[in-house]
Amino acid sequence: MKKSILASGSPRRRELLRQVGIPFDVDTSDVDETMPGGTAPDKYVEELSKRKAEAVASKHPGETVLGADTIVALDGKILGKPKDEKEAYEMLKMLAGKTHSVYTGVAIISPEKGGNRETDVFNVRTDVKMYDSDEGILREYAMSGEPLDKAGSYGIQGKGAILVERIEGDYSNVKGLPVAEVYRRLVRSSL
Repeated sequence: MKKSILASGSPRRRELLRQVGIPFDVDTSDVDETMPGGTAPDKYVEELSKRKAEAVASKHPGETVLGADTIVALDGKILGKPKDEKEAYEMLKMLAGKTHSVYTGVAIISPEKGGNRETDVFNVRTDVKMYDSDEGILREYAMSGEPLDKAGSYGIQGKGAILVERIEGDYSNVKGLPVAEVYRRLVRSSL
């Protein structure tokens, strides 16, 4: 498999790509991530992943570029990264005892051929059921600092695992990249 360019600074995405042997370099994008209110979660992540990939692809015409974006949605409301521990606690309280969805949008832009590039954009959804944790557990986790760079205020791969009762779907998607699906699509695009 040829080397790809990952248009993301996420350490979790880098870890997942390394885990399955996808060779890559990193070139982070700095795109506007604002979206119109009321955008459906699946369309939201697809659009942002495409923006990120396109911003980086312009600098790497001969290479495959991979962009991704992950969000948490509860009852249609998108929960991004908290701005502080207080907001993290409020999000965790909202999620406690409920099932929410984690969406990751992925955009794979193929190398330029004859002046054209193909873009494969898709999303993967995983449903996560949280324990109905008491206030002490939620506050302790919110104050740990771990939730601050995570959509929905928790990281399933870290201490946030104590909050998760079960998942239905792709575990790696909850970490930030549906790596099995990405791998398959990268293999198909290189044939």
